[in-house]
Amino acid sequence: MASQFSAADMGKGKEKENGKLLASDKVEMQATKKKEGLGWLSWLTGWFYLVHEMLFQRILASHLQNPMPLPPLNDLTFIVTGSTSGIGKEIARQLAEAGAHVVMAVRNSKAANELIKKWQEEWLGRGLPLNMEVMELDLLSLDSIVRFAEAWNTRSAPLHALINNAGIFSIGEPQKFSKDGYEEHMQVNHLAPSLLSVLLLPSLIRGSPSRIINVNSIIMFSSILNKRLPAEAGINVVCVSPGIVHTNVARDLPKIVQAGYHLIPYFIFSAEEGSRSALFAATDPQLPEYCESLKAEDWPVCAFISHDCRPANPSEEAHGIETCYKVWEKTLKLVGLPSDAVERLIQGEEVECKYGAS
Repeated sequence: MASQFSAADMGKGKEKENGKLLASDKVEMQATKKKEGLGWLSWLTGWFYLVHEMLFQRILASHLQNPMPLPPLNDLTFIVTGSTSGIGKEIARQLAEAGAHVVMAVRNSKAANELIKKWQEEWLGRGLPLNMEVMELDLLSLDSIVRFAEAWNTRSAPLHALINNAGIFSIGEPQKFSKDGYEEHMQVNHLAPSLLSVLLLPSLIRGSPSRIINVNSIIMFSSILNKRLPAEAGINVVCVSPGIVHTNVARDLPKIVQAGYHLIPYFIFSAEEGSRSALFAATDPQLPEYCESLKAEDWPVCAFISHDCRPANPSEEAHGIETCYKVWEKTLKLVGLPSDAVERLIQGEEVECKYGAS
């Protein structure tokens, strides 16, 4: 588990595209400017990076054990979204087996409870019963997110890590919109986890030192959130890439792409392998020191951990501070939070959101 981090490590890699690339990272914030389509060179470059990662990710991560060995996590609480399938299911199970209190924040409570029952039976006799619970959370409803955060914060219990794992990638289906009026990818992959992260700050402060782990490409919003959090708050924001993983996210891909997934299983990570970077970011004892060093050096982006559990440098686009702030401001507006929400929550004040009213 132990790794030596330095700010120089950030320059050793490029951001790994991972099937959950957020629309928000590509949104043009100036409505008056016409967005240009991608040229053939951009498409070719994108496919090159995708194929390169697929072919070499297993080699680059060959030093990692599977499953990822975790330190004892007794008395620590983790909230994991999207934990009934794929990577999230592995994250929740392994954290619980390491002794953590795991909250499965999911839309399908019945499926989550069935999983817990199954895991408890398999774990019987190997140690204390798994400390797990289920809380309903629908990322396609901003009202649901606010209610979830209020319910958890009301407990006045510490939260040591929020793992924003849930995501969708339905490129094989017609475009859909949530009842809040936002495109579903935008809401589930960006707006929802952003709102949840901000609203749970009071509990994360109580659990300090704590972490927000984003298993996707929310680099721009995460970087500004990281900058807005003072060092004394003790909250570190980290984005991770799981690599190219064979999970349920592939079920909505075109048939030819799904066929490719089945033809080259060796190169694609299993869900257990894909969970390693998130588990590493959530539990490695040296990570907070690394994050603090980046903040002290005024590094423009938050920490980014690649699928090989090593620090990496996100895309050049993520280094655009001006654009990052535009994404930040637009996001807060869309989720109904005031621009000073983080500062007020850090000071212990209440913040009203336009969503979640009874």
